[in-house]
Amino acid sequence: MIDRYFSAPKTLRRLRSGPSGAYIDGFADALTRDGYAHATVVRYLRAAAHLGVFLGRRHKTFADLDAATVCAFRRHIRRCHCLASNGGRNGHHAPFGVQRFQAYLMARGLCPRPIVSDARPPLPVLITEFTAWYQTHRGVAPPTLRHYARGATAMLDALGADVRMWTPHAIRQFLLAAVTGGRSESTQKLITAMRAFLRYLAFRGDARADLGLAVPAVAHWRLASFPHHLTADELTRVLAVCDGDQPARVRDRAMVLLLARLGLRAGDVVHLRLTDLDWEQGTIQVTGKGRYQVRLPLAQEVGEAVLRYLATRPRVPETDRVFLTTIAPVAPLRSSDAVSSVVARAFQRAGIHIARPGAHVLRHTAATEMLRHGVSLDHIGLVLRHRSLDMSAYYAKVDITTLRQVAQPWPGRRS
Repeated sequence: MIDRYFSAPKTLRRLRSGPSGAYIDGFADALTRDGYAHATVVRYLRAAAHLGVFLGRRHKTFADLDAATVCAFRRHIRRCHCLASNGGRNGHHAPFGVQRFQAYLMARGLCPRPIVSDARPPLPVLITEFTAWYQTHRGVAPPTLRHYARGATAMLDALGADVRMWTPHAIRQFLLAAVTGGRSESTQKLITAMRAFLRYLAFRGDARADLGLAVPAVAHWRLASFPHHLTADELTRVLAVCDGDQPARVRDRAMVLLLARLGLRAGDVVHLRLTDLDWEQGTIQVTGKGRYQVRLPLAQEVGEAVLRYLATRPRVPETDRVFLTTIAPVAPLRSSDAVSSVVARAFQRAGIHIARPGAHVLRHTAATEMLRHGVSLDHIGLVLRHRSLDMSAYYAKVDITTLRQVAQPWPGRRS
C-alpha cells in the first residue's frame, strides 16, 4: 500500500486517480517485497504515476506500452517539470522506476512483452541430444554444457554431419587448425569438449569407439602448480573485514566460513538450500559435481554464522535457496561468479593480493589447514569430494615441514 510511503491526502488521491492508479498499490507491495529502500520506492512510485499520465495524454493504454513508447517517455522526462514529475526532481531515477513498473505489468499480462529476436541459429538436433544426455545422466552444469555445445558444433561444421565418416586423422587435423595461435586455456577447453562429444557418439554407436584416442593432450605437468591459499593470519583478516551488522557483511561472513572451513565450492554455496541444513544432527548436505551428494559436519563457528544470516535473510517465498542478493530486487545468487566476487572484495578490503582471487582460494585454504592439523589425505579427499587421491595429494606440497622430514639428501659430494 502506498500509504506507507506517502501521507499527504492530495498526493495519495493523485497517485490513485491516474491511469496507473489501479496498479500503484500492488506495485508498491512488490517493491517492498523485493527489498527496495524507502526512498527508492517513493521515486519508483512517482515514476509509475508519471508514466500513466504520459500515456493518458497521448490517448494510449498500458497495452500500447512498447519500447518506442518507453523511449519517448524517457525523452519527455528530461525536460518535464509538471506535477506528475514532482517538479522534475525524479528525472534521474524515473527510467529505472519505469523499467520495474513495466516488468510488474508484464508479469500480470497487462502490457505486451518486448519481442526479442534471437539471431543465433538453432543448434543441430545431434548437439541438442548430446547436451541433454550429459545434463540428465552426468548432471553437467549449464555453463559447461554451452562450452561442450560450442566445441561439438565446430566439429560438425568442419568434419561434416555424417559422423560415421570421421577418422582419427581428420579429428587431429581439425584440432591443429583450431588451436593454431590460440591460448593453451582455450585449447584445453576445446579438447575437453571434443572428448565428451566423441564419447557420446561412441556410446550411441554412431562413431568408432577409438576416436577419442585421436585427441591429443596439451603438454603440461598435471598438478604441477602450487595451490594458492591463505595463511592463518590472512584468513583472520578476511573474516575480520566481514564482521558487522550490515546484512551484506553477515551474509559474506557465513559464505566465507563455508568456503574456508568446509572447503565448499562456489557452486555448492550458490545452490545450497534451506532443506540441506540439518540443525538437529549438526550437518549440511552438499550436492557437488555430477550430482555427487555428501553430508558434512557443520562446525560450531560455521553454524552460528549461518544462523545469524538466516535471522536477517529477507523472506522470498519463491525460493528456498539459502544465500540471496543484498541489493534489490532480492533474489537467489545467479552463478558461482557472484560468490567469487564476494571473496575477491573481501580480499581487497583485507589488503590481500593474489593473482587469481576467488572462492577456490578458500577451498585450497581449507585443505591446507586440515593437512597442517594432521588430517590424512584420504579424509581430506572425502571432505573435498575428490575423485582421485592424486588431487588430495596436490595439497601435500604446501606442508614444507613434513616434506623436509621425508626428503632424502641429494647424492654426491657437497661443494
